[in-house]
Amino acid sequence: MLKINKLHKSYKMGDSSLHVLKGIDLNIEKGEMVAIMGSSGSGKSTLLNIIGILDEHDEGEYTLDGVEIKNLNEKKAAQYRNKFLGFVFQSFNLINFKNALENVALPLYYQGLGRKKRQEKALFHLDKVGLKNWAKHLPNELSGGQKQRVAIARALAAEPKLLLADEPTGALDSATSVELMQFLQQLNDEGRTLLIVTHETDIANMCKRIIKLKDGIIMQDKNIKQVRC
Repeated sequence: MLKINKLHKSYKMGDSSLHVLKGIDLNIEKGEMVAIMGSSGSGKSTLLNIIGILDEHDEGEYTLDGVEIKNLNEKKAAQYRNKFLGFVFQSFNLINFKNALENVALPLYYQGLGRKKRQEKALFHLDKVGLKNWAKHLPNELSGGQKQRVAIARALAAEPKLLLADEPTGALDSATSVELMQFLQQLNDEGRTLLIVTHETDIANMCKRIIKLKDGIIMQDKNIKQVRC
């Protein structure tokens, strides 16, 4: 599914450079549920941006579903993101003036689906996350947990190979976080591949594998006994 070999990334800092990722090796198989942890400056956000085809690596190899990700122009990068990846963010990233159905349907527009097909598919995925009856509601009429479920429905609607979640519970209270992780576990049980960036140990323990980054290096990569919600 995802293979990374000897990945390096540096950023220019005036006359010097900051070496953020220092030879990352990482394989994620189809159907895994993986947590990436690390303190600020560990390189986890940079790694996520590269995996999400939002940034480019300097050295090494990155292959996603058998396709090498390298030297892409913005149009091709956008096509690959739309084809392979679904994104869920801490801040939900919903469009405030569009209702839940319209938010979920938006990525399907870029896939070239007709309006009727987009709405049917969006409604199906809203139903999957338990929000079919909220389809016509705007984001400001939804709770934090409901907003995140709409964001997950939007990510799933494009049928991605890999679901990337960046601190998906960061804006939620404890009870809602557990509910959300329970839903993500159910998705994984159905065969979805999930990669979750989190700084919360209890959230990471609800995954099946934990990768810990420090100073741009993987310090720990182990399978764990998953805590079920």
